[in-house]
Amino acid sequence: MRKMMRTLAVSAFASLLLPFGTVQAEAGVLADPIGMTSGFYVDPHSNPAAWVAANPGDGRAPAIRDNIASRPMARWFGAWSGDIGAAVGSYVGAADAADKLPVLIAYNIPGRDACGGHSGGGAGSPAAYRTWISAFASAIGGRPALVVIEPDSLGDFSCMSQQQINERNGMLRDALGQFSAHAPNTWTYLDAGNPGWIDAGTMARALDGAGARQAHGFASNISNYYGTGRNVSYGNAVNAALSASFGYTKPFVIDTSRNGNDSNGEWCNPGGRRIGSASQTGGGAEMLLWLKTPGDSDGDCGVGAGSAAGQFLPEVAYKLIFGY
Repeated sequence: MRKMMRTLAVSAFASLLLPFGTVQAEAGVLADPIGMTSGFYVDPHSNPAAWVAANPGDGRAPAIRDNIASRPMARWFGAWSGDIGAAVGSYVGAADAADKLPVLIAYNIPGRDACGGHSGGGAGSPAAYRTWISAFASAIGGRPALVVIEPDSLGDFSCMSQQQINERNGMLRDALGQFSAHAPNTWTYLDAGNPGWIDAGTMARALDGAGARQAHGFASNISNYYGTGRNVSYGNAVNAALSASFGYTKPFVIDTSRNGNDSNGEWCNPGGRRIGSASQTGGGAEMLLWLKTPGDSDGDCGVGAGSAAGQFLPEVAYKLIFGY
């Protein structure tokens, strides 16, 4: 009852956070995961939290604990997660028990990271992916959540054949359908790249082809460094193109985990970057979220030379706090 009362009290306010007021309701029901919870979930087992717990005597630990590990951020799920239903169910269950809103990223589509290459892999076939994403959605069930579906999946089209693009669009549309059917209180977001990658008009066409009309919204700047203002302009331009070509717009969120110093033009572990605003509504977008974990490597490149994508690098995390 407590959650239901909160939902009723804040649902009108939550709708005002959407810059274009175009949430797509299924069967006349407006999902409101923000109103169902009392804030964003802080993952006690994130990579930075685990490192701090294992290295209490390290001089960098207090800064990483206070400025990164204690902040809400997304958890990424892929083949490394093992039984996806159990992994997602455990994570969402812990957040639900704390009355907090979890942010999850599904990252297992076949042919993943076709252009970047550092995070290649994914499910072995479209059929395997369908089984995986269906179990992902079913594990959330009726509990509130935010899910970003497959970073890079639309930005990679320049490195794919038309047949591969068509196949990927089918998988993304099916994924959205799985969440609509099995996770009614989840807001889903397709990845829309970033301001320096794909132009807004091209991205709008890609989003629509992937079923964006069925998604709650789209995400910008995942694992990148572009400043919030540039991402707001990009998100608005994508929406203008969606409106002009397809007759609808969508709310968008921005990954602000490493955009405090804006981009220097490099995307793979550049130096001199800084953490940005964490988990808040507004800022010109629907929400500003930490989707990439600050300190997790982009791959064997830049200041993360010798590391693997997703590996936590305490020195990189420490420098992100202070911007050097």
